[in-house]
Amino acid sequence: MSQTIYVKLLDEGVDVWRPVLAENGPDANSFLILPHPTNQMSSGEEWEFKPCSRVLTKEIKLEGNLVRVAYKKIG
Repeated sequence: MSQTIYVKLLDEGVDVWRPVLAENGPDANSFLILPHPTNQMSSGEEWEFKPCSRVLTKEIKLEGNLVRVAYKKIG
């Protein structure tokens, strides 16, 4: 099943998070960032984790909402 997770953008000067579509891994905290057309990097964006990366996630509060963010590449 796929869902939206957030990937940090690098070199922004402040914390900026990009929503991306990812597929659940073997456990609740691991995901594969999909090479879905909506996951194409815009010109000038540098993602901490690129499409097709397997990542671990954790929940944090962003703008008052609890969301899942990628924090470590795995595999």
